Amino acid sequence: MIDKLLVANRGEIARRVFRTCRDLGVATVAVHSDADGRAPHAAEADAAVRLPGVAPSDTYLRGDLLVAAARAAGADAVHPGYGFLSENAAFARAVIDAGLTWVGPPPDAIAAMGSKIEAKKLMASAGVPVLPELDPDAVTEADLPLLVKASAGGGGRGMRVVRSLGDLAEAVEGARREARSAFGDPAVFCEPLLENARHIEVQVLSDAHGRGWALGERECSVQRRHQKIIEEAPSPAVGAALREELCRAAVDAAKAIGYVGAGTVEFMLADDGRFFFLEVNTRLQVEHPVTECVYGLDLVRMQIEIAEGAPLPEEPPRPEGHAIEVRLYAEDPAADWRPQAGTLRTFEVPGVDSAFAVPAGYGLRLDSGVESGTEVGIHYDPMLAKLIAWGPDRAAAARRLGAALRGARIHGLTTNRDLLARIMAEPVFLAGGTHTGYLDQVGLDVLAAPLADGRAVRLSALAAALADAAANRSGAAVLGGLPSGWRNVPSQPQRKEYEAPDGTRVEVGYRITRDGLAAEGHDGVRLHAASPGLVTLEVDGVRSGFAVRAAGGEAYVDSRFGAVALRAVPRFADPSDLVAPGSLLAPMPGTVVRVEAGPGDAVEEGRTLVVLEAMKMEHRIAAPAAGVVAELNVGAGRQVEAGAVLAVIVPAEERARNDGAENEGTPE
Repeated sequence: MIDKLLVANRGEIARRVFRTCRDLGVATVAVHSDADGRAPHAAEADAAVRLPGVAPSDTYLRGDLLVAAARAAGADAVHPGYGFLSENAAFARAVIDAGLTWVGPPPDAIAAMGSKIEAKKLMASAGVPVLPELDPDAVTEADLPLLVKASAGGGGRGMRVVRSLGDLAEAVEGARREARSAFGDPAVFCEPLLENARHIEVQVLSDAHGRGWALGERECSVQRRHQKIIEEAPSPAVGAALREELCRAAVDAAKAIGYVGAGTVEFMLADDGRFFFLEVNTRLQVEHPVTECVYGLDLVRMQIEIAEGAPLPEEPPRPEGHAIEVRLYAEDPAADWRPQAGTLRTFEVPGVDSAFAVPAGYGLRLDSGVESGTEVGIHYDPMLAKLIAWGPDRAAAARRLGAALRGARIHGLTTNRDLLARIMAEPVFLAGGTHTGYLDQVGLDVLAAPLADGRAVRLSALAAALADAAANRSGAAVLGGLPSGWRNVPSQPQRKEYEAPDGTRVEVGYRITRDGLAAEGHDGVRLHAASPGLVTLEVDGVRSGFAVRAAGGEAYVDSRFGAVALRAVPRFADPSDLVAPGSLLAPMPGTVVRVEAGPGDAVEEGRTLVVLEAMKMEHRIAAPAAGVVAELNVGAGRQVEAGAVLAVIVPAEERARNDGAENEGTPE
């Protein structure tokens, strides 16, 4: 029996495992990097061990440090979570060799699937359908389009789509860099790209006594950058006959490697009904909650019990209802999925029925790695939380999830919340017509558009100004309940200016008169009440509340019109905040991987100048306009903060004029 368990991971999955351990009466040990010293997972465990450093290669990818941490804390078992070393056979052996219980599959099973190249050969010999492997050095035009993939890991890291032979070399090199950074192994391979196929996976569970289950399928087709953002069970595209085929192939795959524990067999399902093996994830999946909800199971509990030697029951439970999970990421979908870093000032989701566990009945579940006040850094994946709706059918689950997303209060960071909420009401999604190209098919211009339109932004700015005025007068001895701007006789309006998320300026002008609110551009809008945290306005005859939170020069406004983040524009700009025209700013903190242009180089609009690595992904920073690089401030390996000036680009004519002026003053 396991007495004390160390989770060799961080964030949401560490908290998820801790929840089950509390239910079982198992003591817990967390590990944390220096960047995670104040993270929720480090505070929740019974004990925590520091891993010095911040980079994954120095902390969560150091198997020797993790084993030493388990010994120091008196743990007798290790759960790897997902990502990092969860699919590393050498780490599993090190845990076992240290006399600890490994809550995962046998090291040999991990090793068999650790190389996707060798895994495909093994599956083919077991009769599981596979796509052909392509050698990157032998690819021809006839093989296109294709996918470059990391051999040692998944999650979209080390993955590139190639449609032209001229792009192959760069794609392979970029995939190798990302794979080395994420998994410590730069090996990559190629396979044919199935356009508009579905990503289907089967949850398997096997004990050490020869009994195995296949717990139906999950669909994970809605993806960005080859990373899943929405998962559901069951798939709307899989009927009883196909489900039986998929589950049989998954069980055959698990048997072929002597699998024990919880794992996932992933397939690509073509539009003609054929399916092909992708990989076996020899660990718990991020999306395991949808299977837990539909089957009423605790998969982490079953992992622990199997590791303790317990047998599975003869038959798995029958599935009930439909579950959909969305992944909330700190990223900007409209800006090429750019990850965000900073303080998550507010994180509140109303109506949650359970955390890290299956609700008692159909309802809403939240598995979160963050809380209000959590600092989101650049060193790890930008996923904040998973929100799961379980309902009697797919439509009910989607409606519940969409309402919860629209009502969530998420302040301080740009997230993909609005995109996810839009998808929950989008006709193609509701009809079950998703595939891996779904986002491109519907269009990010539609899906990534904010829920709050232009009028909502203007109303939110008005509410923010009124809340700010109420805060300024809250201690006033006379008329303290009114916002500033009240006048007994006509006068100039109060004015305040905000910057909206898209960079546009919104000016608010209002007066509070005997007849009520008089706001420029808001005819027919009446003020019912104003306090620093809540402004109630009547808009088109309907009373609506605007919840306002002011923090750090920002105003976060939530209402039925959508969530809006506004930056108060100071009346007098600080000269130190000004940057030269043509400055190319770092959109996020990160490490410079490569610089592709130098001072004096002529560049076209869209040309990559700098490549940054942040949150385990590479991000290309391109020239916003054609011109000449007049200034370059970074080099490979340098750490930069968000807003740092990477380079300055000036129009070619201006550079020529400047050079001419300099030459005129130069003696011959």
